[in-house]
Amino acid sequence: MNINIGNKGNVGNNIGNRPGQLPTNRLPGAGHGPGLRPPGARPPGYRPPGTRPPGYRPPGYRAPYHGHLPRYGAGYWGRHAGYHWGWHNHAHNWWKWATAATVTRWVVRGFGQPVYYSYGDNLYYQDDNVYYNNEVVATSDEYAEQAQTIASNVPDVAPDKVEWMPLGIFALTQKDDDSVEDSTLFLQLAISKEGIIAGTFQNTATDKSFEVQGTIDTESQRAAWGPVGEDWPIMETGIYNLSENQAGALLHFADGQTQEWSMVRLDEPTETDQNQ
Repeated sequence: MNINIGNKGNVGNNIGNRPGQLPTNRLPGAGHGPGLRPPGARPPGYRPPGTRPPGYRPPGYRAPYHGHLPRYGAGYWGRHAGYHWGWHNHAHNWWKWATAATVTRWVVRGFGQPVYYSYGDNLYYQDDNVYYNNEVVATSDEYAEQAQTIASNVPDVAPDKVEWMPLGIFALTQKDDDSVEDSTLFLQLAISKEGIIAGTFQNTATDKSFEVQGTIDTESQRAAWGPVGEDWPIMETGIYNLSENQAGALLHFADGQTQEWSMVRLDEPTETDQNQ
């Protein structure tokens, strides 16, 4: 499958085709360390990852237009029955999601104390280095390569033997734009007991879909995934960020660029024909 990324503001034919939807450069350097964020960058009522109560929605949240919502009924899975992980063979409600405690119990190898990534706060880019808790952890290129390694480290298991737990359906928006009413880009994600993270991507404006897969680094708790059969682009966030309704994420490209995205979990539609 050829994924034509092209202009990063356009994000290619399969991911999105609305100019200006996503930032076009690397993550900013100065101004994105702790205490350096420009005043007003976080709206009143904002809660950082790891401190959000159940049901928390970011300030300004507005649900997607009904006509933009993805569908995961028999019709959709029938059109994509060839996906590697055989999503059409499972009876799960993919709109469901898991709490941090449920994720910890589900993954066989387990994790330590939950880690939450807040991009621009406890993890930020400055002078071509990546800082976590004010300490350099890698260069920007090394950090992207680490994400690619995590995503490619999927264990060799038979798809029909894998048990999945849904993580939910997320709308994708540009950084700090938590209103998803115009979004047409969606991710369905699930996690296996082996720590595989996988699912499907939908662009409802173009009716393009593809399958994604990756895994989790136990020590850092970074979850990274990309299109099945492709090395790039790679998307990442913390696995425990995905237990909340809003998650910041990084998108790494083969040419060295990194973009900051926002993933906003959607509530299950009440009047959507899931058989389309």
